[in-house]
Amino acid sequence: MQADALSGGFANAPIDAAHAFRHIMQVMAEPGRIETVTGGTPPAPLSQAAGIVLLTLCDPETPVFLAPSRDKKAVRDWITFHTGAPFCGAGDAAFAVGTWDELTGLPFPIGTAEYPDRSTTLIVECEAITNTDATLRGPGIKDSATLSLPETAAFQANAKLFPLGLDHILTAGDQVAALPRTTKVS
Repeated sequence: MQADALSGGFANAPIDAAHAFRHIMQVMAEPGRIETVTGGTPPAPLSQAAGIVLLTLCDPETPVFLAPSRDKKAVRDWITFHTGAPFCGAGDAAFAVGTWDELTGLPFPIGTAEYPDRSTTLIVECEAITNTDATLRGPGIKDSATLSLPETAAFQANAKLFPLGLDHILTAGDQVAALPRTTKVS
């Protein structure tokens, strides 16, 4: 394990994790909302926001899939040291991290009728996140909201699977947004 893996975690873990958790829950509860997260500095090529999501939501019982662009020794060592999360293939992932092109089409769990919560949350690394392009409707949105998405058809198909489906956390730099499976995209 490299010495770099030992740094970059939350400086004040209880407070930083609580702030990060609140921001992540706010974007999940209000699709289209964009929040800035701070407190952790993961190794490249992980964005700050993706690293903070992993620090906040992962633990030794949370299998993580790393797409090829993120599957680097420094990233694995950092995640292992700070969260203890095990690494797995796409079919066993609770969380998956990568670009849209890398994550699309992989056989991630979408839950079952008995356990719809046993699905994967995709952490999609984006160039930027803005309140433009796709129109969002559904729970947590008063009338409508907008959010830049890598595409719309996949999100439309995902929403039709409800209560099954994937949840998405979009990250870019220190920004985070989310698109739960309940959100209708047009």
